[in-house]
Formats: sequence, structure tokens, C-alpha cells
Amino acid sequence: MAVPIMQAVRVGAYVVKQHVTRRKRYPLVLMLEPLFRCNLACAGCGKIDYPAQILNQRMTLQECLDADTEAGAPVIAVAGGEPLLHKEMPDIIRGLIARKKYVYLCTNALLLEKKMDDYEPNPFFSWDVHLDGDPAMHDASVCQDGVYERAVAAIKKAKARGFRVSINCTLFDGADPKRVAAFFDEVMAMGVDGIMTAPGYAYERAPDQEHFLNRHKTKQLFRDIFRLGKGKKWRFTQSPLFLNFLAGNEQYHCTPWGKPLRNVFGWQRPCYLLGEGYAKSFEELMADTDWDAYGTGNYEKCADCMVHSGYESTAVMDAVRRPWHIAKVALFGPETEKPMAPEISLANQRPAEYVFTQHVDAKMAELAARKKPAAPPRVNKVAAPAETADAAD
Repeated sequence: MAVPIMQAVRVGAYVVKQHVTRRKRYPLVLMLEPLFRCNLACAGCGKIDYPAQILNQRMTLQECLDADTEAGAPVIAVAGGEPLLHKEMPDIIRGLIARKKYVYLCTNALLLEKKMDDYEPNPFFSWDVHLDGDPAMHDASVCQDGVYERAVAAIKKAKARGFRVSINCTLFDGADPKRVAAFFDEVMAMGVDGIMTAPGYAYERAPDQEHFLNRHKTKQLFRDIFRLGKGKKWRFTQSPLFLNFLAGNEQYHCTPWGKPLRNVFGWQRPCYLLGEGYAKSFEELMADTDWDAYGTGNYEKCADCMVHSGYESTAVMDAVRRPWHIAKVALFGPETEKPMAPEISLANQRPAEYVFTQHVDAKMAELAARKKPAAPPRVNKVAAPAETADAAD
């Protein structure tokens, strides 16, 4: 299976404990984004459209460890930007592993061969390589030729060194189900431990706004892919119920608190994909965020989202409530022929708010204040005593 047995057991026990204690909202995966800077400029990415001063910011090792302490999630996904550009990344990963957290280091793999010696294989650690399809698909997605070839070479080297390696495959409008299925066959043949897949989220700042999938197209695409995968034993790092959701068989609402994000701005509201504000602490994020204001049916920016950062946790929580259901889907795979579940109505969603510039301006002002030299200490001048007549003589 794509997820090691011990990891599945530990995470399952954590989820059951939250249900037993009746905790309404809890994190399943901490999304940790220690920097925005990247060595690629993908057309579908909305994570790098910041001034250089912000792109140059880094969360420190201690800030990363503190974020883990605050959230307490059993799994941590370290993303970016490109995390391997962070000089403290080896220490960050070692620190999180020492706490027995399951850590996925997300990378485009351009620096992986160069940096691999800074890391060691560990049951709590996995590389998560961005690979959006076959050579032509992936290189078009990342807007640079030759990236697929370099990523695959790094994957093979990592596997030879004994590392666990999964891939993260994001699909966009126009993806051919047959090509995607052939690609999944290829990565399984490489010995990759698992596949994580989802449709691309329509970032408002992404350069390419024409190739994001709407929900109907997403469901049909994944149905067509999973139909071609019947009997092929593709290994996914995701819940079978999330895959069933992608194929249009579950009417899930998102649980954005399930994968909270900590980045250089703070704790991002409401989720990894959507920056509508920032909290200073995880406790403040959970207590003061108006969660009901977001999600498909509630907010225009969420209308077409079916991404794992919002819905994977919903699927995991559903598995606890309906263990027989996940057993059936795990055994037979996602349904590909029956009618799809009803779609969530968008009739009452509130209009989008555009606040990116506001948050950037606030951060730039904060950085400018840090650089402003401190005023020199004020010296109180004491007037010299007046000369007396005797002194003048």
C-alpha cells in the first residue's frame, strides 16, 4: 500500500481520538510553507507573485518547530516555493522527524540530486516530487523544458538510496485521460511509492487562467482516468473516499482546518489555497476564523475547488464514521458508471473579495519598519551654571 501500515495506524488512532473526545475541528496535516521563493515559474501557480523582499523571507528552524507544537498534527507537508532553497531545511526535517511526525518534503526535484546527501532515509520521511504527467505534459505545466527528465533521474536516485518517494500530480483542463493513465503506469514502473493527485486550484494570481477545471469537468476527467485504471493497482497516498469524491460520488463539504497552513505571513485563513487573512497563532486561527464563510456554495473563490487540502480531511473523517463504506471503495475502486452525487448549489455564495494587495502592502510595511534604523538615544543637555562675579574677576 502507498501509506505504510504504521503510519496508517498512528494517523487512524489520532483521528479516532479526536472523535471520541468530540473535538469539532482538528488538524490532520500541517501545511508548512517556510518560503515562497521558487526556481520555477509555473503558469498555474499563484504562490510566487510577491515582491522580492517577501520572496526573500524565510521561516526559521524554531518557527517551524513552534508551528508543529501549536498544531499538533500527525503529518506535516513541507511545501513552498521550493523548500530545498531553504538553507535550514535539513535541520527542519530532522527536527520534525525527531518528534515522530510523518514528513513529506514537496519539491520540484531540480535540486534534489545536489541536496540528497543532506538527508537520510527514515520511516517518517518521504520525498514528494511534483510531476504533472508525461514529459510533454509536465514541462508544459512548469514552463521549462527538460524538468521532467531531471525529476525522474532524481526520483530513481532517491529510490536507489532507500528513500520513500511519492509524486504530486496536478491536472488541468485539457488533460487526456489515456495519457494520464499511461503516466500513472509509468511512475508505478519507476517504483514510486504512491501518487497524490488533484485538479489545479484557480489561483487568482496565476498567469494562466484558462486551464483550470470546473467541478463537472474534474469529476468526468477522474472518472475516465479511474475507469482506465481498473485492475492496475495504482497506489495512491490519499484516502479512497477522496478519490471517490474526485470521481463525483461524494457530496463533501470542505474542512479547511484539516490542513492548516503556516507561512511567512503567519497562519493563513482559511486554507492552504486561499489567503484571506492571517492569524498570529494556531489557536487564534481556529477560534476566530469564520469557517462558515468559506467552501463551495458559500464563497465564489471556492466554487470549483476539489483539492485535497480542503477535502482530504473530510474524506478521512467520513471513513471513521462509515468504515464499511471506505472498505468497499478501497476494495472495488471509485465508482465510474453510476450517476454522480448531486452538486452543491452556488445560489447563495457570497462574491469574491480581493485582498492580496492589502496583505502584501501590510507585509512590506512591516519589513520596512524592521529595516528602519533606530533613532539615536536622546541626550538631555544640562545648561552650564552661570559664571559668578567672583569667577569673572
